[in-house]
Amino acid sequence: MKNFLKKSGWVDILVSIVFAIIGMFMIIKTDLAIKIISYILGGIFIAMGIIKIIDYFLSKGKYDFYNYDLIYGIIAIIIGLVTIFCSGLIESMFRIVIAFWIIYSGLMRLSLSLKLHAVQIDMWNVSLILSIIMIISGIYILLQNGALILTIGIIMLVYSIMDLIESVIFIKYVDEL
Repeated sequence: MKNFLKKSGWVDILVSIVFAIIGMFMIIKTDLAIKIISYILGGIFIAMGIIKIIDYFLSKGKYDFYNYDLIYGIIAIIIGLVTIFCSGLIESMFRIVIAFWIIYSGLMRLSLSLKLHAVQIDMWNVSLILSIIMIISGIYILLQNGALILTIGIIMLVYSIMDLIESVIFIKYVDEL
């Protein structure tokens, strides 16, 4: 169990590093970040749509469930085009996903800090403060409809630093939990 918890802590560190890199990119190249995300997601949807349309024509009449491939393909292509040409929509969706991730992570860290307090670890109060800051940051991102990608990048960077600190504390004291 302890090995599993330590591995989980190291995975959290890796995720935090990825968040930090994405956050820095979003701070440095704000407009480019939105366009890249939009193009990647749009391209994926268009490719899926084209594959489904090709599947429809290649297997026409063989299976009943393939009749939906044409509709699925057309809808996927439309979603892909909208995604590419409506990057503001992508920014809003991305903001919501990141906000929920940070809130969830903050709640998990809050639980950890209470466990650290229960076993009388001195660092529990630092963990508690960091988890509360994480939850507040997530709520801020969620509630700010006009939040710029720059703000999200800064908050992601701050979140990743706090999560790194929290993960190191967790790994250091996992044996005592």
